[in-house]
Amino acid sequence: MAETITVIGTGAIGTAVAHRLLDAGREVTVWNRTQHRLNGLVEAGARPVDSVAAAVSSSDLVLLTLTDHRAVADCLAAMHPDRAGRTIVALCTGTPAEAQKTAELVAGMGARYLDAGVQASPETIGTARATILYGGDRAAYELHLDTLRLLGPPRFVGDAPAAAAIWDLALFGVWYDAQLGLLRALDTVRAAGIDITEFARTAGTQLGHVVNSATATATELLEADYPPGPANLGEHLTVLRHLVEQRAGSPLGDGGLPIVAARIEALLADNRSGEGLTAVVDRREVP
Repeated sequence: MAETITVIGTGAIGTAVAHRLLDAGREVTVWNRTQHRLNGLVEAGARPVDSVAAAVSSSDLVLLTLTDHRAVADCLAAMHPDRAGRTIVALCTGTPAEAQKTAELVAGMGARYLDAGVQASPETIGTARATILYGGDRAAYELHLDTLRLLGPPRFVGDAPAAAAIWDLALFGVWYDAQLGLLRALDTVRAAGIDITEFARTAGTQLGHVVNSATATATELLEADYPPGPANLGEHLTVLRHLVEQRAGSPLGDGGLPIVAARIEALLADNRSGEGLTAVVDRREVP
């Protein structure tokens, strides 16, 4: 457990993080580019400093609660080049490539690095509803686990610095794919003069099928076994071609279905017609 913790960046998430740590009795040092935003935290017991370098020198555990990895890089550039023994955690949404680059910068300073994906809103920090994903230095994660638990249920997702960013973005992608797919369907039905409220009920059932089969689908990928389930690849291809035609001209596009259809055509040419839809992500080469 770190005796003191530094929080750099006191926007909505950073402020919530600092307050939670203070409420738990931790000593918290804070820095923000706009100093007046520290006032409430100082009143709550945080110690303000006037530079990033001073903020980092104050603690073994440094939480960078910033908007993006560009801001993180700016803060790292303002630190002393030798930060051996410290753990630096970036709590911001970014790409895997950005997380990897940040990890390399931190390693060059001799510090340990954790990349964090925040699956939480400010008001949920410190509650069971706030899941925070961590990837990178497992030893650093375990060293500071008691502190990290204060922010919300932590989940270590991999030793690679990019692991949390991959998981975080993939989860966002699931939501966007489902929500945009629903919007596309509702818009199509509405344009045809059909009752979208009634349609939405059946759409909810359809989405439920995807949710209920998520674990089974993951097992198919792990075992590289793709049973046809409700339809084989040839039957899926027929439906996909109809959908491509229906979605022509949609303001939300076609959802990439032509690419999927082409992939299925290649699999069918490889005599894999008896497999199910999961086969489209098989990494084996298709002639």
